[in-house]
Amino acid sequence: MRLPIQIAFHNMPREADIEEAIRASAEWLDNFYDRIMSCRVVVDLPHLHHQEGNLYQIRIDVKVPGRELVVKREGEFKDLDMMIRDSFDDARRQLEDYARRQRGQVKAREPQAHARVARLFPDAGYGFLATPDGREIYFHQNSVSEAKYKDLTVGTEVRFVEELGDKGPQATTLVPVGRHSHL
Repeated sequence: MRLPIQIAFHNMPREADIEEAIRASAEWLDNFYDRIMSCRVVVDLPHLHHQEGNLYQIRIDVKVPGRELVVKREGEFKDLDMMIRDSFDDARRQLEDYARRQRGQVKAREPQAHARVARLFPDAGYGFLATPDGREIYFHQNSVSEAKYKDLTVGTEVRFVEELGDKGPQATTLVPVGRHSHL
């Protein structure tokens, strides 16, 4: 870490064992990813409800080049050690994702194709989509997701995932698009 870790306790006294657990976790995080610029941890006891139990909050702010990663957790005092460990695990996962993006190892999501229902055969349970480039794509009623096959009509706009089937292209997942979407 380029700057020393900052640990703050709000609405509660500073506790040496909690602070030591946080320092050890932060050191572990720094060993995991060596480009951390700074780390700030806040342990807070925002509401003193003794009848319902005290809920602690932990917030970790990790600054890396070009980004700030934030982890927030809330839980009961008896689980504070576990909350600290879980919070730093979350920070590690965020750092892993950040590092993958920096290395260009994250796959870019391909946008789903759009089409309109061109023909339906309700008794047989299948239909065809017409794509903007003029192709026809087969789909089966079991491919329809987030709606029911019987609710589709000719002209319904859909997003779909295309695969090559035994007899040509077919839609394996078909989701109707809201009426405000454009083809």
